[in-house]
Amino acid sequence: MKIAVIIPTLNEEQALPDTLARTARLGFDEIIVVDGGSSDRTISIVRSLGHEARGARHETKIKSLTQESSADPRPVARGPRLLVAPVGRARQMNAGAAASQADVMLFLHADTHLPDEARQAIERALDDPACVGGRFDVRFERDRGLAWLIARLISLRSRWSSIATGDQALFVRHEVFAQLGGFTDIPIMEDVDFTRRLKRAGRVAPLRAHVVTSYRRWNRHGTLRTIVLMWALRLLYWLDVHPNRLKNLYTSAR
Repeated sequence: MKIAVIIPTLNEEQALPDTLARTARLGFDEIIVVDGGSSDRTISIVRSLGHEARGARHETKIKSLTQESSADPRPVARGPRLLVAPVGRARQMNAGAAASQADVMLFLHADTHLPDEARQAIERALDDPACVGGRFDVRFERDRGLAWLIARLISLRSRWSSIATGDQALFVRHEVFAQLGGFTDIPIMEDVDFTRRLKRAGRVAPLRAHVVTSYRRWNRHGTLRTIVLMWALRLLYWLDVHPNRLKNLYTSAR
């Protein structure tokens, strides 16, 4: 079972190096970064890693960007591939999927870190032929107070509804993704729309291992304000307000 990690980016020079360093050590077969036209150092960061050979040279290069060291003995994945696509997470993730020949695709936000056992957890879930994909539980990097509560409620809601958001690191069998037509080309709610369709195709695995994601959106706009905004957007989406209209209410914190 070959697994590709697909990371959509737009001006992610701060978060991306650490995410690539951590992901490279987890034993995935391919890492594809799909950029939507960054004006910062995102593209140059990926290019600087993309032609490194498997092994110590690549690991050293990543560490020099992140200022992080590790005693983890697992092999480092081949350097990431860089694609450029029209801006928009749905378009970028679809472009990454189209470029991959892997059996399974894992869609990862640039500010989200996978658990050490991510690959093994995905393989165990997909040992069940009825399982078409899944997602992880989520924690915020600031795991206390309201952030602690919000993360657990997100995971609980997702477990109950089988609907997930992109910061939970969605994964799906490649053939199922193709059958569903990939992500719908909408500016927001592409993750909710996709998992809504995915659960009709088969079992969606709610993995209890958790990813750790940034709290930056909540910090920028305020926790309570962001909660109200997120619930308002979802309510309007379920009431069939088109995502093109909803985008006017949404400010992306990149």
